[in-house]
Amino acid sequence: MTSSRIVLMGDPTYFSIRGGANPHTRTVWGRRKRVDREQAIAQWHAFARTLCRFGVRVLVIPSYPKLPGLVYSANAGFVFPLDTPIPLRSKTFYLSNLLPSRAGEQPVYKKCLEQYGLCPMLVNARFEGEADFFPAGAYYLFTYGRLERQRFRLRFGLPPYKRVYGFRSDFTVLSELQQRVADAEIIPFELRNEAHYHRDTVLCAFGPGRRFLLAYLDGLTPAAAACLRDLFQGDLIPLSCADAALYAANSFTLEQSGRAYLFMPDGVSAALQVQVRERGVEPVLVNVSEFLRKGGGAVKCMMGDLGPHEEEELSPEQRAFRQERDYRNLFGTVGI
Repeated sequence: MTSSRIVLMGDPTYFSIRGGANPHTRTVWGRRKRVDREQAIAQWHAFARTLCRFGVRVLVIPSYPKLPGLVYSANAGFVFPLDTPIPLRSKTFYLSNLLPSRAGEQPVYKKCLEQYGLCPMLVNARFEGEADFFPAGAYYLFTYGRLERQRFRLRFGLPPYKRVYGFRSDFTVLSELQQRVADAEIIPFELRNEAHYHRDTVLCAFGPGRRFLLAYLDGLTPAAAACLRDLFQGDLIPLSCADAALYAANSFTLEQSGRAYLFMPDGVSAALQVQVRERGVEPVLVNVSEFLRKGGGAVKCMMGDLGPHEEEELSPEQRAFRQERDYRNLFGTVGI
């Protein structure tokens, strides 16, 4: 049997800022930013075509006018086991319990995943999927932070108020996650910077066996950062503030045909790219600036990873749906 990697990407047709639920989505005066939709759509397609050129199969989630957050499909949940090349029907997808402004996305993901042939199950506590929960070497890492009611708070200075955003995954979900991933050891880390509100804006495991780790240590509490250093030691690459601001940790690791790649946001420093290459991994730069500067998500946020899978027997309906939602069939192969 052959295996290939499958990712989910949300059609960007209606990408906009509606809820303004993280610091990247609003101006210093608290107004929601406006998306250059033409530029965003062009960047999205260039990214999807790049993935296809590297042998990744892209399945496209349909767009809905009132659900612009579907473009950030890493928040949909997580699949387990992730990196094992087995049929998708043998994997389980655990659907996130998203923040209220994005709760309407869950039934869309559920319906699509069922039509793809997966078995979705719900996570009960507040949790935003592989954006906060992922394998790294021999462990699973889980990031969390204080949940807040999003609001404006008065302060001295200009403007005379500050927007409070909070974080996305609650620590109480940890026991539930441990039940889902059987004997895997989960290590929790607390986030502290609202501009880095998810794990995948602070940490990225990459390379063979996800052995190496990009880490923006200032995005974690001091105790969490110290624990991470002890855990990964020489396999950890600390990120500079400049690279962290470009969401260098929001990258996608891929092993294909005996080679390792790391898809990274365009603009990351040459020094960081050298450090990645020194570990036998080739950086692939992707321009998704409109999604970062307006929506607070970059490369990894824009895809839900279903991992490698073996070819499998599907019902005629499932096979037709996968073919219908395949990027190559939806948009053709021009430029791939």
